[in-house]
Amino acid sequence: MKVKIEIEDGLPEDEVVIRCAHLNDEIVSLQNYIAGQNNANRHLALRNGETDYYIPVNEIYFFETEGREVRAHTADRIFVCPYKLYELEDLLPGGFMRISKSSIVNLDYIYSITRNLSASSIVEFSGSNKRALVSRAYYKALVERLHERKFKSCREEPSSPAHKS
Repeated sequence: MKVKIEIEDGLPEDEVVIRCAHLNDEIVSLQNYIAGQNNANRHLALRNGETDYYIPVNEIYFFETEGREVRAHTADRIFVCPYKLYELEDLLPGGFMRISKSSIVNLDYIYSITRNLSASSIVEFSGSNKRALVSRAYYKALVERLHERKFKSCREEPSSPAHKS
């Protein structure tokens, strides 16, 4: 793998581009690592009533639209978000994914998906009783991304001595 750094004056923000012949586990791992470094301490300014809160992005389970508002859900709270979903898609790290016209989820918190062949499927989150709907158009892509992230991370975890035979 070749690594190259180019310095360019006048860029509005730093940008990392990965060029590859094909996508593999090593490239995905590199992308996830870089994205995690950039967004590890990122917070979003969200509102609940008359109070502004600065919530770490990694604590947000999902975003959904309700009427003309975008709401951010954590394990136990709901906040009003000043961004539109299309703006969030550009702002959020790679661990977030759109799952319908009205929802973006944090893939790291997905616990289960109850599939419904004739309508939207239901996504449930670890550590919360909240649910989000994934539309049929996004279902396959969601399952593929989850498989890629969840099973890859299981392969990377070192085996503990207690589990070796």
